[in-house]
Amino acid sequence: TMFLVGLSGGIASGKSTVVAVLRELGCAVIDADVIARQVVQPHSKAHQQILQHFGTEILLENGEINREALGSIIFSQPEKRRLLNSITHPEILKEMLKQILKYFVLGYRYVILDIPLLFETRGLSRLMKYTVLVYCDPPTQLARLMKRSGLGVAEAEARISSQLPLEEKRRWATHVIDNSGDWESTRQQVLQLHTRLEDSLDFLWARLAVGTAVAGLGGLVFLLIQHFIS
Repeated sequence: TMFLVGLSGGIASGKSTVVAVLRELGCAVIDADVIARQVVQPHSKAHQQILQHFGTEILLENGEINREALGSIIFSQPEKRRLLNSITHPEILKEMLKQILKYFVLGYRYVILDIPLLFETRGLSRLMKYTVLVYCDPPTQLARLMKRSGLGVAEAEARISSQLPLEEKRRWATHVIDNSGDWESTRQQVLQLHTRLEDSLDFLWARLAVGTAVAGLGGLVFLLIQHFIS
């Protein structure tokens, strides 16, 4: 009965704010970024493959990968970005599947997969029952990125333009949370989304099956009692 919900956004759109509210509500959230950092830790399979292709110059003193150094390489070289993805994505997917199975066993109704490039990776989005986009209008996105990262206008615009436009992602999402306003407005939208997902008809057949089983068991117990009394 469990289904998957894909959550994504754009740079500085406020996805972390939405995830924080979802976690407060007790939702199961799998963060692809966290997993991406875990699978490239020293001595891992992906770590070794990255060093073979990108060299030891991208390492920090403690042996971990310098994400900023690696990011600067793949940002300007699409072929390098594709190479890195071919190394890390299989490992990330394996870990995500492990966590999905864990939440399934624990009986969660749905699992949220926090994937920054969900809409860019069409294969992944097709696996989701619902897709949620954390949106904000372009001027707000630009201002937030400049404030957060200390970038100039040209640099911030370049970072934003390297991603799929939020307006395009908005057309593909089944649910949109508009984070252009204040925190309370965003929080209320997240609460409404959570309620809709919890009340989803995807669980109707399961509820009916449980209800029927309980009713049948109750009837059986009643007949047994009647039998012993008689």
